[in-house]
Amino acid sequence: MNKSELIEALAEKIDLPVRETAAITKTIIDSMSNALVEGDSIEIRGFGSFTVKQYGAYTGRNPKSGEKISVAPKKLPFFKVGKDLRERVDAEAKKKK
Repeated sequence: MNKSELIEALAEKIDLPVRETAAITKTIIDSMSNALVEGDSIEIRGFGSFTVKQYGAYTGRNPKSGEKISVAPKKLPFFKVGKDLRERVDAEAKKKK
């Protein structure tokens, strides 16, 4: 599912115009993004949590040339799935086997 499919599904589910649903979805995503940029974590019970992990500098290799390169430290968003979602996905996978 991509963003436009999510917007369409929400609009249909809550019976709102797509334009309003798009604005709501954009606000939610922007708020979550801003929280992560500011270093806050986000927890949605039953779904999962988003945090920012910091990775230190290290020496890597250029895959084409094999040359050593130094990789700068960075911060990246990280998602940890919640128990309810994990169990739901697993149960569905077991049903399909």
